[in-house]
Amino acid sequence: TTYSQTYHGQVNKLGFAYTAKCFDCHGSHGIQRVADPASKVHPDNRLNTCRQCHRDASAGFVSFQPHGDPTDRKSYPVLWTTSVFMIALLAGVFTFFWSHMALWLYREHKERKARLARPHVVLDALPEEFKGKQFERFALPWRIAHLLLLLSVMTLVLTGTSVLFADTDWAPVVMENLGSPRVAALMHRTAASLFMALFLWHLVYLTIRMSRSGKPFEIFGPTSMVPNLQDLKDIAAMFKWFFGQGPRPVFDRWTYWEKFDYWAVFWGVGVIGGSGLVLWFPTLTASFLPGWVFNVATIFHGEEAILAAVFLFTVHFFNNHFRPDKFPLDVVMFTGRVPLEEFRREHTLEYNRLAASGELRNYLVDAPSKPLTLGSRILGFTLIGIGLVLLVLVVTGWFGSLMH
Repeated sequence: TTYSQTYHGQVNKLGFAYTAKCFDCHGSHGIQRVADPASKVHPDNRLNTCRQCHRDASAGFVSFQPHGDPTDRKSYPVLWTTSVFMIALLAGVFTFFWSHMALWLYREHKERKARLARPHVVLDALPEEFKGKQFERFALPWRIAHLLLLLSVMTLVLTGTSVLFADTDWAPVVMENLGSPRVAALMHRTAASLFMALFLWHLVYLTIRMSRSGKPFEIFGPTSMVPNLQDLKDIAAMFKWFFGQGPRPVFDRWTYWEKFDYWAVFWGVGVIGGSGLVLWFPTLTASFLPGWVFNVATIFHGEEAILAAVFLFTVHFFNNHFRPDKFPLDVVMFTGRVPLEEFRREHTLEYNRLAASGELRNYLVDAPSKPLTLGSRILGFTLIGIGLVLLVLVVTGWFGSLMH
């Protein structure tokens, strides 16, 4: 039923008794047709019915569509359009990036078989003084922020999809171990608040740094995260390499897939964060927006969360850990450092620029200690394992929902 697809229906299925049931809105023995003035859901009575639970509900609540069906184009055109847009977005993103993954894996496998892959860029020997050194890519604050961001996202995925896919066999088990839907909601909102705090900290930090640097910021420069024409050229060159029509391209500080990961967070904050705030503060939202916005926000929140989770645990994991050059784990986001030889292969243009300017020495550090390396590997494998478990849960829930 459409009720079971609403938040009320989902948490009810997970055992939470203190949520709206059918009889809370429609009544029990005195149920009347919607058109009957005596009906609790008659347009003239609906606001008072909503106020049984949402005491400060405004007139906007009345236009909420509790039985809205996004597959019914005729009755709910806005919901249908929203759903089709999100499905097209998921299909487009996964078609491109999963194809990118498969082709990359194929090309690296073929070159390794022919003993051509390492090094994939022809380089002169490192200067003697640089041997054994590593390049510091990420300072401690960025590594801490990345870890907190990762933990918040994993918490959001676990608590959110357990409700979204309440029909699955695993959702009640997860919810029981978390405590209850109320506890899961608290965890979800806490993780969301941490995510938003990290995002805002990042924006403030960038603003302060750019204002104090004393150097002009090149928005399309080689160290900028802003996509530029070179990224399009790199994508074209990468696909030529995939099909054996050209050499493997060399990159600057940020590759095009790293930039995509970066800007995906901004998209996620806008879509998932924005829709989440709408659902978190319904009374405030309905005071200036119509109630059907809740229906649209629910679609955006759920579908975009699926996109983010599956992308992170497939594409992001592959690009950073599972491709042959990195497999089985890259610990740079935990140690902050990468062997200089690897840095020169992966970011040849930045290496050449820093070496030519004499700035390379400023980034050279010793290899991380054995305890730090071991701890980073244990943490990395643990998080990857958790991510893959979450991926299985999301995918089984997703396909299960498609079957209904």
